[in-house]
Amino acid sequence: MGEAKRRKEALGERYGQEPYILPWLPITKSQSRQFVTWTTRGAWGGIILLVVLWLTVRFIGPVFGLWQVN
Repeated sequence: MGEAKRRKEALGERYGQEPYILPWLPITKSQSRQFVTWTTRGAWGGIILLVVLWLTVRFIGPVFGLWQVN
């Protein structure tokens, strides 16, 4: 327990708080992980929407006679 007390005294108010990625950027490591998670989900969502749109334009529309692909 002595080490924890020394660490608490050395860090002061910052004890128990997450460290920032950069000292001048107020973003913690867990916030950066959340950002990466959400942007990855968004990217996959965009890829899926692109594939669905492509399938619709290329196959579904012409099958129902809505338009012709030359």
